[in-house]
Amino acid sequence: MNLSSERPALIAPSILSADFSRLGADIDAVLAAGADWIHFDVMD
Repeated sequence: MNLSSERPALIAPSILSADFSRLGADIDAVLAAGADWIHFDVMD
C-alpha cells in the first residue's frame, strides 16, 4: 500500500455530545483543536 497517494484522514467530531447551551463555544473549541469538519447528527 502506497500511503503517499492516500488522502489524509479528516477529523469530524459530532455535536451530539455538545453542551447546547454553549454550542458556539463548543464548536469554536473543537475547531481550534484541529477539527476539519463539524458532524451534525440528524435524527427524527
